[in-house]
Amino acid sequence: MDHRPPHPRSRRPSQPRLALLAVPFALIAIVTVVDILAPPDVHLGPFLVAAPALTASFAGPRMTGFVGAVAVLAQATVAIWRTTLTDLNHTFQIIALVLISAFVTFFAHLREVHEEQLTQLRSVAEAAQRVVLRPLPDRMGPLRVAAVYLAAEAEAQIGGDLYAAARTPHGTRLIIGDVRGKGLEAVGEAAIVLGAFRAAAHQEDDLPGLVAHLEAAVAADPDGGEGSGEDSAPPGEGFTTAAVIDIPDGAPTLQVVSCGHPPPLLLRGGQVITLEVDHPAPPLGLTQFVESGFAAQTFAFEPGDVVLLYTDGVIEARDGAGTFYPLPERAGDWPGDGPDALLRHLCADLLRHSPGGRLGDDAAMVAIERVSGGARTPPAPPPRPVRG
Repeated sequence: MDHRPPHPRSRRPSQPRLALLAVPFALIAIVTVVDILAPPDVHLGPFLVAAPALTASFAGPRMTGFVGAVAVLAQATVAIWRTTLTDLNHTFQIIALVLISAFVTFFAHLREVHEEQLTQLRSVAEAAQRVVLRPLPDRMGPLRVAAVYLAAEAEAQIGGDLYAAARTPHGTRLIIGDVRGKGLEAVGEAAIVLGAFRAAAHQEDDLPGLVAHLEAAVAADPDGGEGSGEDSAPPGEGFTTAAVIDIPDGAPTLQVVSCGHPPPLLLRGGQVITLEVDHPAPPLGLTQFVESGFAAQTFAFEPGDVVLLYTDGVIEARDGAGTFYPLPERAGDWPGDGPDALLRHLCADLLRHSPGGRLGDDAAMVAIERVSGGARTPPAPPPRPVRG
């Protein structure tokens, strides 16, 4: 499972619904009939302008122009029926209706052009992010893997949430992270981190060395943190939170290096355990302040266990009352049927938690299940349960 469900606002029908089109035509018919039957001193013709104006709110310029033409024809019919087509009152009503119909048709054209531009921008943004954020395989050695990316914005804005996995001769390495900011600048920063991870995951012998390589790549970026958007970080203040995981094939353990990222969750036998490291490092881009380097912490990861990686867009999602999403509690409600089912359960629950099914920030999740074990080794220090 590796998908990015489209935002509800991005699903716009190409043609207006028949039910909506029935409204302006019914309005024209009603106004025409009532105007013909009304007393001589009552004129309802001005109400006809509502028909093309209403159509312009949901239809394209052609349909708007057609409704305007029908409204003009109806006004002309009323004029002929009640007096004459050259009656001064009806003449001014027809002229006003023609002008207003032309205006709203032009505005419908501008709206259609704007929507096409947004669609193109959205397509480019999604394509750029898919190039950076490659799908993860369903199976990697003794692991089953699933990932999901939930975009907060339906428009061209895209975020810097990232994840990747790499197979090594001894196991599997994964990274999940979140670049500060949004837009193409954030995607560019994410591309730097992911490129460095994919290049070094096979070269560095230990996990701290891999994270040091990522830090060097981020620190070497001369444009890090620069951008013109309001969500861009000022120069020198860009950073990326990240959790880097190493899962050996031959031992029921995993190692974690955390760089300011929310801790992974371990699901085991209906319990949810936080993998909180004792000595987390600052986010990538800020680790120049670290004097002792990076430290990896080892946790038990046995067959049947599932580890959940996520970005702060998940745990910072609020409901209508402003309550944060209780990820450990909701993950504990999962009946247990593989990482794919876990992410489907959490995605549906997260969208129900968020008002209108819309997230305030992009969110990414990766679930990894060990389905077979290697040689037994001395047990790692037990992880600490989630408190509260």
